[in-house]
Amino acid sequence: MMPGPVDLEKTTPIGPEPPAPVEPAPRPATLRRRARAAIARSAARDRSLTTLIGLILLAAGVLVALLSYGVFGAGRAGRPLLDPVIVDALRAQPLVARVVAVVVGVLLLVLGLVWAARSLRPERRPDVVLDGGQDTAIVVSSHAVAEAVGSQAQGLAGVGRARARMVGGDTAPALRITLWLADDADVRDVLDRLNDEVLGPARDSLGLAALPVAVRLELDSGSAPPRVA
Repeated sequence: MMPGPVDLEKTTPIGPEPPAPVEPAPRPATLRRRARAAIARSAARDRSLTTLIGLILLAAGVLVALLSYGVFGAGRAGRPLLDPVIVDALRAQPLVARVVAVVVGVLLLVLGLVWAARSLRPERRPDVVLDGGQDTAIVVSSHAVAEAVGSQAQGLAGVGRARARMVGGDTAPALRITLWLADDADVRDVLDRLNDEVLGPARDSLGLAALPVAVRLELDSGSAPPRVA
């Protein structure tokens, strides 16, 4: 008996198709940078520069160690670190050598001072610019925003004191809030009311689609009763 043809067509089940799984939208890089700015001041450039200088010094130290141990030849290990031709050229032109050394030293000093000043300068507090029309722009100072948010947060139940600060850049502002809570405060309730009653209206009034906020919680020591009667 000869086998019959095999049907390879895919049958479609009767009934509604199951909904396709919805993948969460990836968070944009700008929002991640804003969130990092709200948590703490960025020190990525300082770390990168420090790592680069450390790698250069490490490579120089390894090279000198290899030369001294005779990896590049016993004759090279017995000679000075600088080539004799370079040493003779420096001795022949002592004034030029001193000028080059002074210029290099001054440049290193200036670079070090600029790096230190940039690392120690106060953190930027950006103002919020509102679009008031074609030729008009309304600027809300960072101090005004921080004071308004801090005073509203201080009025929440369970909050003894509050302090807010605008951080980040002009195009990517963020907010850093410190709350001093009472001993009997409900942390979850305080955070929910902070988001609903303070941060939500602040975002709407400033016209910001995203305002990353970092909240730091502290215990209000002033509300604690004295231990000595």
